[in-house]
Amino acid sequence: MTHSRSIARKLTIVIVFYLFIFWRNEAFAQDGKALFNSNCASCHAVHKQLTGPALAGVEDRWPNKEHLHAWIRNNQAFLKTGDKYANDLYNQFGKTPMNVFTQFSDKDIDAILTYIKSVPVPGTGNTTANNTPTPESSDSTLLFGILTLILAIVAFVLLQVNSNLRKLADDKEGIPAQEPIPFWRNKAYITFATLILFLIGGYYTVMGAISLGRMQNYEPKQPIFYSHKVHTGTNQINCMYCHVGVYQGKQATIPSVNICMNCHMAINEYKGEALYDSEGNEVNGTAEIQKLYKFAGFESGKPWDATKAKPIEWVRIHELPDHVYFNHSQHVVAGGVQCQTCHGEVTKMNEVYQFADLSMGWCINCHRTTAVKFNDNGFYSIYEKYHDAIKNGTMDSVTVKDIGGIECQKCHY
Repeated sequence: MTHSRSIARKLTIVIVFYLFIFWRNEAFAQDGKALFNSNCASCHAVHKQLTGPALAGVEDRWPNKEHLHAWIRNNQAFLKTGDKYANDLYNQFGKTPMNVFTQFSDKDIDAILTYIKSVPVPGTGNTTANNTPTPESSDSTLLFGILTLILAIVAFVLLQVNSNLRKLADDKEGIPAQEPIPFWRNKAYITFATLILFLIGGYYTVMGAISLGRMQNYEPKQPIFYSHKVHTGTNQINCMYCHVGVYQGKQATIPSVNICMNCHMAINEYKGEALYDSEGNEVNGTAEIQKLYKFAGFESGKPWDATKAKPIEWVRIHELPDHVYFNHSQHVVAGGVQCQTCHGEVTKMNEVYQFADLSMGWCINCHRTTAVKFNDNGFYSIYEKYHDAIKNGTMDSVTVKDIGGIECQKCHY
């Protein structure tokens, strides 16, 4: 009897330890995902080559993990060591230097590498219509739920076995047997089940409340099918040509009809590759241009009277709460932040969707880890002490946090 109880106790410890390890690895990968999206996603994808190489299998390609860590922290400094693989990689991508991440600890880099290994190959996991991987939380949650259910069943069976063994032992020793209490009337079981349901319900209630108003992956239908992939990807139109306010003010601004007509008075037919919406339906590009003409009040072959134009009622995708302050020019001009950092690979999207959840935690994490382009940046001239600290070597870099980037008043009115 004592031996059976010892086995049950050991099994319980193993189960708890396994759950702890599973939870820890899941949390570690989620931390890596946040770091990857904030610092790496603007130039790298896991399974696609962008500005930099695809990162799937990056640990296998580097002969030494310490060298990989050093490369990620400061690639320019590591190139001076003469490492052949690093120099070949640098030359392969047109000698384009990677951003410096001296603020990353080994734990941060390992978290990013763990996340990279967790991203499935496109076609084997959930993807959107734009072939952009969706968050893996749903798959992981399902797996975790199944494992929890299995372990709960195992624990229940072990309790029943333990009860039966106790009854057999009592019978053998001549101790009057007591009828076991059915599990649906057992107060311990009822308390345990109630506690589990309370914790699960509380977790989903809290997470649902936190996510209220967040619209990650929101992809509304627009009055005109406008493909960013065609305009900014295939035709290489600069984002700032249409979003003229991104350098000058708080708002990036939505382009007016006349900006569209600057090109489409001459371009009245679409001859590119086939277009598909988020549901997989083929879109007639020429018919979409005709929709633009209807808003503009334009007839082919006739002079355009711009006074007849009506605004296109685009459906807004990215929107922060009223009490949050965000200035595009400060991030793009002073901070040198790339559009893809917050908006994802727009150049590969037919229909734009919200790439990031734009939560406070997401922004704060970026501010904690993003190094400020501090040297030769007149915007930050009031922080001369940091210039001096960088010159004398007491600081490697200055993060957004160091210049007040996590103060409440920076983002909240």
